[in-house]
Amino acid sequence: MNIYFLVEGKSTEKKIYSKWLQHLIPELEQVKYHDEVKNNNYYLISGKGYPRILDDALDNAADKIRETLKYDYLVVCVDADEESVEERVHYIYEVIREKELNLGKTKVEVVVQNRCIETWLLGNRNIFHSRQSLLEGKLPEYVKYYDVSQNNPEEMGKYNEKNHADFHLKYLQEIFRSKNTAYTKKYPRDAAKKYYLEQLQKRVQENPDDLKTFQVFLKFCEIVRNNIIHNIE
Repeated sequence: MNIYFLVEGKSTEKKIYSKWLQHLIPELEQVKYHDEVKNNNYYLISGKGYPRILDDALDNAADKIRETLKYDYLVVCVDADEESVEERVHYIYEVIREKELNLGKTKVEVVVQNRCIETWLLGNRNIFHSRQSLLEGKLPEYVKYYDVSQNNPEEMGKYNEKNHADFHLKYLQEIFRSKNTAYTKKYPRDAAKKYYLEQLQKRVQENPDDLKTFQVFLKFCEIVRNNIIHNIE
C-alpha cells in the first residue's frame, strides 16, 4: 500500500500529517522522494496553497504517479475555506475530470478540512475547556461568541474577521497563549504530538456529530491500516 499525499498548506499540514500518520498508520513509512516508494510507503508534498494545489501541483502528482506506477491512493487535502465541504469536494473531482488525468489504478481520496486544519485543532478539550480554564486575553470574548469546547468547531462562524480561517487560527493561538506556549503555521508545536491527536480522537468518540471532516480522515487511515495488516497476515 503506497499513498501520495498532496496537501494544501505550505508548512502546517506537512508537519502535522507526517507526525499523526506515525500513530494512525505506524506500518506506513514516509519516503523523501516520490520514486522511493516500495511497499507500505507514503510521499507527502505541499501544493503551495489553494487554488495552486489544483494547477501545477496536481499535474505534477499525476506525472509522478504514472512514472512510478506504485501508488494505490492520491490523497488531496484542502481547506473548505468559505465553501461547503460538498462544494469543495465536487469542484476538485471536476478539476480532475476536466484535466483528464490518467492515474491508472490509483484511487483519489479528497480530505477537506472544514474550515481549516486549525478548526480541527480547536477540538482538543484537554488543552482548552471553558468550564475549567481561567480565561484571559481575548478568550473570554471568543468564548462568548462561540465556545469550541462545548460546540462543534466546524460550525463556528468568522466573528469579526474577513474569513473563517483567520478567526479559527486566532482563536487557536489564544488558546495556546493561555497555556504559555504558541502556535503558528510554521511551528504547530504540540498540535503535531500524539497526545493532541488522541484528544481529538476522544472528542469525536464522545461527540460523533463534531468534526465530521476530521472523522473522514480518521476513517481513511483506518481503512488503509486494516488493508496493510490484512496483507501482512
